[in-house]
Amino acid sequence: MSKSTAHNYALLIGVGECEETKLSLPVTVKDIQAVKTLLTDSNLCGYMDNNIRLLHDANATKNAILDSLNWLKQQAENDPEATILVFYSGHGLLDNSGNYYLIPHETDRADIPDTALPANTFNQALREIPAQRLLVIIDSCHAQGMATSKDDAGKTKRSPIPKGFTQTALPKTIIDDLKQGTGRVVFTSSTGEQLSWVRSDNTTSIYTYHFLEAVQGAGNQPGDKVVKVSDLMNYLGKTVPASAQQEYKKEQTPFFDFATEDFPVALLRGGKGLPPQGWEEVKEEADEKIRGISVNGNNNITGDRNISVKIDNARDISFGGLSSD
Repeated sequence: MSKSTAHNYALLIGVGECEETKLSLPVTVKDIQAVKTLLTDSNLCGYMDNNIRLLHDANATKNAILDSLNWLKQQAENDPEATILVFYSGHGLLDNSGNYYLIPHETDRADIPDTALPANTFNQALREIPAQRLLVIIDSCHAQGMATSKDDAGKTKRSPIPKGFTQTALPKTIIDDLKQGTGRVVFTSSTGEQLSWVRSDNTTSIYTYHFLEAVQGAGNQPGDKVVKVSDLMNYLGKTVPASAQQEYKKEQTPFFDFATEDFPVALLRGGKGLPPQGWEEVKEEADEKIRGISVNGNNNITGDRNISVKIDNARDISFGGLSSD
């Protein structure tokens, strides 16, 4: 059996610690470390370590994000078969004029426009990446950190969100702009002003936990050898709302804008695929792996009614830069 993910590249951004501590989101670092661990596992997703960039804490600056997007552009220019994953986990704010900002490490709450990363700048950098297959995942409306909370006396604390800004998921207008070009797919972890919740055990976010299950085959059928965009979409669309409701009695509805041919984003179990009994046969092993990563860390790291989906012109499956035969 030949297996190849040599044409797969990823940029994983978990902003984590910010210069202004009220903006910090430690769980985002856990999320992307876990994602990288599974992606680079040769027995699972099979990405090459050199094909992934990970940014978190003091390294997750605006310039570093833009430099890394330029790195992806260079990879795609040199590799016509490139398949690219961009995963951003951090805060996102919308101003009264409809401008959306991602919040990197050095953001100053008193000067969001000049210190944060405007979505249109982020989108322009993505549009310059000539890859024919690009999946962008934005988890930008976390329940932790930005929401107004209470102090020990029960008094409401002042929200860290600056006046004139709202914490929201990526707006539809920004998604439409972001997905311009061939082969673009956009996932967001929640919709509108819904929040993205962290698991009650504080190991990962609910969204990332189910993403980690999905790249191990939770949304696949027995015999599948790869994990496709549609496999991720179908599984996340069912499990994220269910988990948010079960753990917090809250709504969290992932959004998917999928207007291209389906394509694989990872090998499934190193190319061996799911066994005859499917996900149930490997679920316990997969969940143990997620818990082990989340708790112990990684020393090597520096359609149902709840689904909000837009799918246009999904045609025959194109395996692009990922093969297993």
